[in-house]
Amino acid sequence: MDDSNMQYVTSTSFLLVTYAKYLTSARMVVKCGGVVITPKRLRNVAKKQVDYLLGDNPQKMSYMVGYGAKYPQRIHHRGSSLPSVANHPAKIQCRDGFSVMSSQAPNPNVLVGAVVGGPDEHDRFPDQRSDYEQSEPATYINAPLVGTLTYLAHSFGQL
Repeated sequence: MDDSNMQYVTSTSFLLVTYAKYLTSARMVVKCGGVVITPKRLRNVAKKQVDYLLGDNPQKMSYMVGYGAKYPQRIHHRGSSLPSVANHPAKIQCRDGFSVMSSQAPNPNVLVGAVVGGPDEHDRFPDQRSDYEQSEPATYINAPLVGTLTYLAHSFGQL
């Protein structure tokens, strides 16, 4: 797709690990077109998707803000892109917030853990605040990732 591709990565990964858990508890595998799909195989596909999101991709960029050496710096998020009250105690009026939209400066507040929309269909990510389709974080992107990461950490013996 051309926007918010990480929503598909996180949702699909969550579905894969959920089904892997079901197959494990039912002691089953699935045969699809002559291929045997095991819980381990589903976990590995989900993990590969999470690895992509966290930086194993053509951009070598983590699409989770604050994770890794290279991550989005100019996300489309008002609280992250405006100066903090400590640095700018005066009230910022609604219209005044738009002045930072086209700025190339990194966001002054790092929204650690937020997953942005991610790259386009050609793995391009411009890291521009104004490109909300790719640079905006959303709960529908982050929420399934929490379940996936929890499951993978447990499955790989980290919990």
